[in-house]
Parts: sequence; C-alpha cells; structure tokens
Amino acid sequence: MARQHDSRPMMGLWALTLAALGALVFFVAGPGGSRRASAEAPSTVLPPLMDRETVRAIDRGLTYLANTQRRDGSWSPSGQYEEYPEVMTSLAALAMLANGSTPESGPYAKNVTKAMDYLIGLGENGPDGLIASGGRSMYGHGFAMLFLAQCCGVELDQDTEKRLHKVLTKGIELTAKSQSKMTSRFGKPCGGWYYNPGSNTDEGSVTVTQLQALRACRTAGIQVPRVAIDNAVEYLRHCQMPDGGICYAANQRSDSRPAISAAAIACFYAAGIYDRQAGGAGPEAEMVDKLIQYVKKTVRPDDASGGWSGHYFYTHFYMASAMYQRGGEDWVQYYNAMKPRLLRTQSDGDGSWTGQGGVGVTFDTAVATMILQLPYGYLPIWQR
Repeated sequence: MARQHDSRPMMGLWALTLAALGALVFFVAGPGGSRRASAEAPSTVLPPLMDRETVRAIDRGLTYLANTQRRDGSWSPSGQYEEYPEVMTSLAALAMLANGSTPESGPYAKNVTKAMDYLIGLGENGPDGLIASGGRSMYGHGFAMLFLAQCCGVELDQDTEKRLHKVLTKGIELTAKSQSKMTSRFGKPCGGWYYNPGSNTDEGSVTVTQLQALRACRTAGIQVPRVAIDNAVEYLRHCQMPDGGICYAANQRSDSRPAISAAAIACFYAAGIYDRQAGGAGPEAEMVDKLIQYVKKTVRPDDASGGWSGHYFYTHFYMASAMYQRGGEDWVQYYNAMKPRLLRTQSDGDGSWTGQGGVGVTFDTAVATMILQLPYGYLPIWQR
C-alpha cells in the first residue's frame, strides 16, 4: 500500500478556539516575570466526551504550568530527569497549544512565545543544529522539533518565522544524518536513532521521537527527506514481535514494550499507514492491527502498577494519541476510562499531576492536560 503523507497547512489554532469555545481570558502578573493565566470555562457546547469538570481540571493544570515557567522560557525537570529541560519545555508548551493558544494569541500566548524563543535560541547556538544540550540530547531535540513545528504558520512576524524555519531545517538535517543504517529482517533499508547524534545505533523510545518530529515538520511544510521517514517506519516494522508489540531495540529483539508499541501506532498513523478500521489493507494493515491488539491488552488507564518500567504518563502520552487517531469505540472507551482517573488524581492544591511511574510533575501535568484536551483536536500532529 502506498504511504500517503499529509501536507495540509496548519490552521489558525486560536481562531478555531474562539469559534469552538468562546472562552473569556484574563491575565494577572505572576512572580518572577511570569504570567498567571486563567481561562473561564467555555460558554458554548463542549466537544463530545468533555464536560465542565474536565475543563476546570484542564484550566488548573495549565495554570500550574504557566506559573512554573522559568524566566528564560524553559521548564525545569526534576529528579533523575534533570538532563531533559528541552523535553519538559516542549511538552508544557504543547499542552498550551492543545488549548488553542499560539505564540501570537490566546491565554497562554506569552508562555508559548517564551518557550518558542528559548528553543529557537538553543537551535541557533547548538552544534550542527542540535536543539538540546547535555546527555541523551536526541530526546530533547525530537520533542523540541515536534513543538516548534506546531508553531509554524500561525501569524508569526517575518523575522521569527525565518528563524524558526532555519532552526527546523537544520534540525531535520541533523536528525537525518544521525539515523542508523542497517537492513531489516525483511531485506529493506531501515534505521532508528540513539541518545546522541552520530551514534549509528538505535533504540525505540528515541526513534519514535525523531519520527514524530520529522512528520510534524513535513506537515508544517518544511522539506523532510522521505527516505528518513520510510526507513524509520521500516525500523519499527523490523522491531515488531510475534505478539504484535514493538521491542526496545533492533539489536535486542526480545520482549515487547507497551510504551514504544503505543508510540508506534501514532507513528504509523502519522506516516499514512493504517489498520483495516481506518481504511488500510494488506500486510501493513495486518501489522498495525496486531499492534493495536497488543496495546489494548497491555496498556490500561487503571494500571499504575509500574509494570511498564514505571513509565505511566510516558506510556499514556502515546496511547492517548494513538486511540484518538484510531477513533471509534476504542477512543471513546479509552477516554471515558482515562478521564475520571486523571480527574481523581489531580492535586487538590496546585492543580498538578504526578504519580507512580511519573517522570516528574512538569512532564506528568503536561501529558495529563494534553490527554484531557484531545477532544478539542487543535494540534495538527494529532489530527485525524
């Protein structure tokens, strides 16, 4: 089946928000130069599956993120994940884009702009276009490209648009150069990515970040080598195990990993490879069907046991987007199970999330608010 890569231009997110939500927004200056942001509950009909309680939870979570942004536009990671400030910054800002804000308008416009400027600056000053620093920098690079690609085409001034386009172009070149080279068990060229540029090896969690980043850039209208996307898709196909899941790495084809498997579904959909329900056919559709059945058995909203190496929010970041893009009854069942759990586990005090298997309060809060906001459908990378 031929892969169809969607190249539709990004729509004006905030214009959609005004039309769909009619939100009343106000700002109150916060400490340290940040903005305290709050949005009144929408006054019009909400999307299916959402209710006023969910909107209030989203607002509290986004307010927490807005009030914890640092002066330089970044968010600080915590604990064992201190080396990933670009990941936290990108995800927190993506959560605000998912609410309908852009760098130019909306309740969190100033926060989004500061995050965008921070990451653009890293890309302009980083070696060979790397939009990250420190160890395991390809994680930050991938998430930064994913966020920055969503900022393209939303009424930025010409200078910022040029800077953004240049940073993403250089970032794409770095990602393409850093892709590993191997031949899959099906005899085709394939390649993934590892923690740092130029490693010429791979593992699944980094690979899915680069694949989604490349697809987001292509959707934003920036030229991406198609061979890089095709080889990454082949890499995931190579890593599929008999149970339908995706293993950790090409050179460790052993146990399937639920988080990477959920991420692979979202990646396949983004690359135009669908299951039968979504209109796919042939071996590729069978591959995605097996993958979906695996994650439906292994990833559940009520399972916080840490059975997936303890990465609860990381797993559901991908699972939620996969089920949303799949749609139908699977999406309805997933959201209706996930929503009450997130509402129940939100902090009564500051509106944040964190829990067993969490990566940190910023990461967990950003992911939780993005999951709850998926019915809005504003982020192009997750549009059906």
